[in-house]
Amino acid sequence: MPAAAMKHAIERSDVLDADAFARERAERRARVLAVKRERRVAVGPYASFYFENYDTIWWQVHEMLRIEGGGEAQIADELGAYNPLVPNGRELVATLMFEIDNPARRAEVLAELGGVENMIVLRIGAFTVAARPEADVERTDETGKTSAVHFLHFPFTPSAIAAFKDENQPAVLAFEHPRYGHMVGLPLATRRALAADFAA
Repeated sequence: MPAAAMKHAIERSDVLDADAFARERAERRARVLAVKRERRVAVGPYASFYFENYDTIWWQVHEMLRIEGGGEAQIADELGAYNPLVPNGRELVATLMFEIDNPARRAEVLAELGGVENMIVLRIGAFTVAARPEADVERTDETGKTSAVHFLHFPFTPSAIAAFKDENQPAVLAFEHPRYGHMVGLPLATRRALAADFAA
């Protein structure tokens, strides 16, 4: 996996051809799984945040190319779709998944969580950073049921970034939805990994 965690976009030149990726896939998969482990945060019984970076999105692009086999035309489409999820140096970006194995229970929970994507914050000391949903599609439908998957941006000011990097300041990831009022402090290892997403 490219080691350039501070890169803010995947260029065409970063994309391996199918044969090269096939040769390297096992090693790269092990490496990206290690990256993902320290960037996952569970909040409450159902929600998991997977904080993305260049490496995790690079992997996702290559997996999509491997699975769909669409060639050069697909590369442009995948870069267009996934590059917005690479942090830009002034934000954190997360994929939020409500992970509920039982289909009936999943439908019941999601029906209660309409608008949840607009009710998520990171609190760092005196700063509150509100999540902004990716504007690709509406994630809560007309019935009030939310999606099981959300893509979220947490835009930081320079002062909030400084507070995030100060490990003496508490950092809490929280839902403010009336039906899912869970929160969790960020583990130190996760916080240190995420701090690398900010430009120096």
